[in-house]
Amino acid sequence: TETNAHWISGRTEEEAREKAAKIYNTTTDNIILEQDEDVLDTWFSSGLFPFSIFGWPEETEDLQVFYPTSLLETGHDILFFWVARMVFFGQKLLGKLPFKEVYLHPIVRDAHGRKMSKSLGNVIDPTDVIYGISLENLHEQLLGSNLDPSEIEKAKAGQKRDYPDGIPECGTDALRFALCSMCSGRDINLDILRVQGYRFFCNKIWNATKFALTYFSEDFQAPANHKFIGNEQVMDLWMMSRLAAAVTDANNGFANYDFPTITTAIYNVWLYELCDVYLEYLKPIFATGDEATKKTAQATLYRALEVGLRLLSPFMPFITEELYQRLPRPEQTRLNIPSICIAPYPEPSECCWRNVTIECEVDFVQRVAKAIRSARSDYNLPNKTKTEAYLQCSDSIIEETVNKFIQGLQTLSYCSKIAVNVGAPEGCAIITVSDKCQVNLLLKGLIEPTKELAKIQKKLEFLQGAKNKLNQAMSAADYATKVPPDVQQANSEKFAQTVVELERLQTAMEALKLME
Repeated sequence: TETNAHWISGRTEEEAREKAAKIYNTTTDNIILEQDEDVLDTWFSSGLFPFSIFGWPEETEDLQVFYPTSLLETGHDILFFWVARMVFFGQKLLGKLPFKEVYLHPIVRDAHGRKMSKSLGNVIDPTDVIYGISLENLHEQLLGSNLDPSEIEKAKAGQKRDYPDGIPECGTDALRFALCSMCSGRDINLDILRVQGYRFFCNKIWNATKFALTYFSEDFQAPANHKFIGNEQVMDLWMMSRLAAAVTDANNGFANYDFPTITTAIYNVWLYELCDVYLEYLKPIFATGDEATKKTAQATLYRALEVGLRLLSPFMPFITEELYQRLPRPEQTRLNIPSICIAPYPEPSECCWRNVTIECEVDFVQRVAKAIRSARSDYNLPNKTKTEAYLQCSDSIIEETVNKFIQGLQTLSYCSKIAVNVGAPEGCAIITVSDKCQVNLLLKGLIEPTKELAKIQKKLEFLQGAKNKLNQAMSAADYATKVPPDVQQANSEKFAQTVVELERLQTAMEALKLME
């Protein structure tokens, strides 16, 4: 009856019946039991998770092997609800803490920093980011919720503001990489455009690897180890040095649970060093180079791809697995390591290629190449139009560095000829790289000065207007108090960049006037 109802706990129905019989001082035949459908509350049962899944209370082999574990990863919002209970139960029931370390990941919020909530209608389903979804379908999801009609309209307006074209398809790898790259604080403000940017990064990796694979001939034998052949060119040594730096940064990042450091290192070595520099440098090598140089370049490129894919694998397992299977590998390695998922993660001891001296030299060469490319852009020279550059170096070390990398510099700056410390012909634009290096870029016969002057004048007027508008906004009396700090920083950076652009275009105009 209602008056003699009683809660009884027991490992089995028989145990519970016997307990009840003792409490009511009767025989077990007189006890009627009804098992509750939800015996344990969520956090109680979750607290037993570290050992209950391994057969506890039985002393199973799995329990001996896997309890305690080393690391728990969770959010700080359930630190008391879940983590504390696991610690209590583990210490009390088994005499051991269930884990040694706890990694608290940030909480994912919407683009405006608000907690994702059904009542606000701002929850984003990860599958919608992975597969993409239209704005109309986002609205339909709201109609299936329990929001009031007025709240639905507010949520619709928010969706239209944040995702006017819906959410683009980004894929699982890009979403995972994006979230790991944002793990720098207690919260992640989910920026879909940034996730989409990493989808483009995936495309870049795919296309670059497919392109690189064309350089491996049918008789190419993948090296069984990553030792140097012995006749590497300076750009080969630079690529390996940058890869070694990325491996060191990634391992240090994992040791400290610093995931943004890892993703930044991987992103930079793939995009800015392998794709933007080394692959571009290799094009003339494989087109006109001798066989020995090609063979060395093949081995270096293979190392870069193989180690680069293993570096990326934990963050992008799908694309790296697909590309790893297409990569030529030694037969024994292919048999022993059939999948990148079980390939060892690159370690610094495996990649002893760091050469800081060469890195510094290439950094300067890249500054020169960037200055030439910027000038070419100012004068509207397409990449297929080759020109000549005459460098004046007042420092012997800089002169030696440029001469050492002259072939790579020629390729990266789209020049048919680069000469150092020789007289420059008439019709050159002067570009200052540093106080010890100046470039004379030959433009005579490649452009029409009058037309280019008109184009640059339009650019100058546009940039001057943008500068004045920014200056007016930043000079407002309440600017420092009313404008968010991140917007102020963005405006300051944009203003500084605009000033640099104006100075560069002014220099270009002066050079063109001399050619008229």
